[in-house]
Amino acid sequence: MANESRERARPLDPRYLAVAVEAALAAGCLQLQYFRRDLQIQKKGVIDLVTEADLAVEKDIRARIERHFPSHLFLGEEGAQPATDSGSPFRWIVDPIDGTTNFVHGLPLFCVSIALQIEGRVELGVVYSPVADELFTAERGEGARLNGARMRVTREASMIDALLVTGFPPQASHKHGEQVAIFAEFLSRARAVRRLGSAALDLAYVAAGRFDAFWERSLHAWDVAAGTLMVEEAGGKVTSFGGDSFDPFGDQLLASNGALHSQLVDILGDVRRRLTGSE
Repeated sequence: MANESRERARPLDPRYLAVAVEAALAAGCLQLQYFRRDLQIQKKGVIDLVTEADLAVEKDIRARIERHFPSHLFLGEEGAQPATDSGSPFRWIVDPIDGTTNFVHGLPLFCVSIALQIEGRVELGVVYSPVADELFTAERGEGARLNGARMRVTREASMIDALLVTGFPPQASHKHGEQVAIFAEFLSRARAVRRLGSAALDLAYVAAGRFDAFWERSLHAWDVAAGTLMVEEAGGKVTSFGGDSFDPFGDQLLASNGALHSQLVDILGDVRRRLTGSE
């Protein structure tokens, strides 16, 4: 999987990354204008939130992208879809605030995530964390960077020395029994397990070598499109729980430094078989 990520027939137009970075930095400034202020908050589900900040940031990102690339498609978390399908092979996948619950509660763990998909494959990703002022970028075949410096995943191969991270998405409440069981298993196997509340940051941190692995289910493409490319371009591996090819529109995500990947797949499989009684 990591090797596949480094194959591209021709270089990307440099304008794509420039516009993505411009939009991400502007989004971060806008996020900070709303952060720790009184917000208008609505619910998309029982515990799934959307704020006026999410809507304003997505509107701004879309306007910037459309100004430069009016024929490109746009997929945003807050429902900003094109009125008609232009048939363009280019699609921007955007999460205006990944970590909205953190944002609402004043926790400084949130970011903006912007990815560009070309002919069905993610070719570019940008994640910006405005409180930390950290800009994570990746282009297929060109590596992944943090504020311009090259990122690499860890080389940790021992599960007991690994720092893992996961999440419990609100739309997968029917799977919380499985998630808790997996969480508990990794607590007994790894050095520690964290839960930050932002999948895009979790993935960026795996790419930066801060975490050794991340797993979660029932995420959306806007949560993971940029971050998974970063992990691959930093030398890591991204698959389904079972080790199959990863689909950003699928139900399962396992991202690691590569050295731990087979152990992670085995543990996930063991827990899930135990829960279903299929051992």
